[in-house]
Amino acid sequence: MTRPIILGIVGDSAAGKTTLTRGIAQVLGPENVTIICTDDYHRYDRKQRAEIGITALHPDCNYLDIMQQHLSQLRTGQPILKPVYSHKTGSFEPPIYIKPNKFVIVEGLLGYSTRGARDSYDVKVYLAPPEPLRAKWKVKRDTQKRGYSEEQVLDELTKREPDSEQFIRPQRQWSDIVVSFYPPSDDMDESNGHLNVRLILRPTIPHPDFTQIIYSGDGANLTSAIRLGLDRDMGKPVDVLEVDGHATLEQVNKLEHIICSDMPYLRNICDRESNPELGKVAGTTGETLQSYPLALTQLLITYHMLRATQNHQLGETQVVEQLVKI
Repeated sequence: MTRPIILGIVGDSAAGKTTLTRGIAQVLGPENVTIICTDDYHRYDRKQRAEIGITALHPDCNYLDIMQQHLSQLRTGQPILKPVYSHKTGSFEPPIYIKPNKFVIVEGLLGYSTRGARDSYDVKVYLAPPEPLRAKWKVKRDTQKRGYSEEQVLDELTKREPDSEQFIRPQRQWSDIVVSFYPPSDDMDESNGHLNVRLILRPTIPHPDFTQIIYSGDGANLTSAIRLGLDRDMGKPVDVLEVDGHATLEQVNKLEHIICSDMPYLRNICDRESNPELGKVAGTTGETLQSYPLALTQLLITYHMLRATQNHQLGETQVVEQLVKI
C-alpha cells in the first residue's frame, strides 16, 4: 500500500513553523495533508510544568517514545489516536483519531530528538531565525493569542534559553534544509514581507541544480538579489542559497523555473494565478503581504515532498516487477 510522505518542520518556539506549515499545506491542497504538532506529546500541562520547574523544551517533559511510535505508524499508513494539547488554555483535551493523508506534515519542538523519529521523515526542515527576531515574534504571538504580558514572555524566554541551547538547536544537524528568515539590516521591525531568506541545502537529499543562476547569461542581474555559494554548517560542507526580500517577481521566477522544470508535477503549483496562497504572510498590522523568499522556500520544500513521492512510487514499481519475475 502506498504510504504517506512525511515532512518534518522543527524549530524553537515562535520560529515560524506554523506559518511555513500552513503555506505548504495550502500549496499541496489541504485535502491531501495531515498536520501533526509534536507539542501535543507534552507530558505535563502548563500548571504542572510551573510546579515542577521544567520547560516544555526539555525531553523529560514530553512522551517522546509515544511520538516516535506514532510517527512510525503514520509512515506505514496506519491511523493513530493522537493526544491534544491546547496552547490557549495550557491543558490537555480529549485525543483525536488521525488517519494519514497523502502527505503528513509534523511540526514542533523536538521532532528530531530520537533516531526512530528521524527515520520516519522523508524530508527534514529546521527553522533558525536570528534570536532577536524570534523573540519579537514570540512576544507578538503570545501576547496577542495566548494571553501573556510582554514581561511574562520575556521572562519565559530567559528561563527556556538553557533548554533551547541544549535540546532544540542541536537538532539542526539532522535537517536536510535549514531555513533562516532575517531582516535586510539589524532593524528587527522590518516587515515580514521584506525579510530575506538563507537556505542551507545539505547534500542529504538531491536539490535542484541552482548553479544555472550563476552560469546563465543573465546571472549578473540575479546576483543583486539572489546568491548561491558554498559554506560549512555545523562543521559540514553545504550549499547556501540566499534570496533578498527586495527580489523582483521576474528574478524569483527564474529560480522557480529551475525548480518547476525539474519536475512536471510542479507546473500547476508554479502558476501563481492558480495558486495565490504561495508566499502570503501576515504583516505587522494584520494586512496580507507577498513574500517572494517565503514563496520560494515553500516551493522548494514542496518540490522535495513530490520528489519523495515519485521515488517511493518508483521503488514500489520495482518491487512489484521483482515479485512478478519470481
